[in-house]
Amino acid sequence: MARGRWRRVLDWTVVLLVGIGATLALDLLAVPSAALFGGLVAGLGRALLGSTPLALPRPAGTGAQAVIGVSIGALIQADTLRTVADHWLPVLLITVATLAVSLVAGQLMRLQPGISPVTGAFAMIAGGASGITAMARDLGADAQVVAVLQYLRVLLIVTAMPIVATTVYGASGGAATRADEGPGWPAGLLFTVVCVVVGVLLGRVSRLPVGALLGPLTVAAVLDVTGLSQGATVPPLVEAAGFLAIGLQVGLGFTRASLRLVRRTLPLAIVLIVGAVVACAGLGVLLSRTAGVSALDGYLATTPGGLYAVLATATGSGADATFVLAVQVLRLFVMLFSAPLLARWLGRGQRPG
Repeated sequence: MARGRWRRVLDWTVVLLVGIGATLALDLLAVPSAALFGGLVAGLGRALLGSTPLALPRPAGTGAQAVIGVSIGALIQADTLRTVADHWLPVLLITVATLAVSLVAGQLMRLQPGISPVTGAFAMIAGGASGITAMARDLGADAQVVAVLQYLRVLLIVTAMPIVATTVYGASGGAATRADEGPGWPAGLLFTVVCVVVGVLLGRVSRLPVGALLGPLTVAAVLDVTGLSQGATVPPLVEAAGFLAIGLQVGLGFTRASLRLVRRTLPLAIVLIVGAVVACAGLGVLLSRTAGVSALDGYLATTPGGLYAVLATATGSGADATFVLAVQVLRLFVMLFSAPLLARWLGRGQRPG
């Protein structure tokens, strides 16, 4: 008995060390959400090479979802709401149109055998890759397919966006990084703990779908908008641990069959992702004309993913970063809160494609 326990501890130690090592390497390569990818790589390797199955403990998965929820909720601020209020009609219409583009692309994914309506929709939802990946399994989607295709979209966008912004929209080549204006990591840690504990309890009491993620997200957003958070955010190491855990959860769920399914979906998925990105760029042109902002602002505001890269490009090129953030965050919240409803609607009486 004791021998088996120590073997399991050693097993987890190796997996975690590989995940951390992969995270550091990917971070050096500036890969978005490096910790999630690192966990995915480590989990995938263990799932395919291990002789016995290994699964992330449920409390760890719940905690990771909660941390990601707090991280997303902390994006919203009073300035964001004021900006949305100033342009509420065009921003709302463009957000709904983006959701419609995602749904169309998701249902076209059903042309690939083995892809269910829910999996197709979640794989193609434009924005909120970390949140969608974290909640995919709980809502009946194939978490492995969703994770790979969501972050394939993010990688394509992060690679192409600066080039498009510079060559098509005339953005300057300056870069910017997010300034850390918060009150420091102790306050950030307290903020995270409060949001996680209150948010998870709120999710359970209210029976909110995917309450472990959406509950803390809601609490963090309320504290930020009311100013009670004092600008506190999730400490980077805690956030990285949450991403790493979600990556491990998804990676450990891989099988050779699911890997073959992912490989088969890639050609169709790439076509649909490119189509969705182009459609969102068209919506950006429409947004710029109806909201009275520049074409660059419209393009960056409607780019379907890569939020921090979008903000860096916006601040470094002289675009209206507040407007861009407002539209991006509104879409992010709409996508995440509509995901449970979409899962219920698409899963009702339908079979995998």
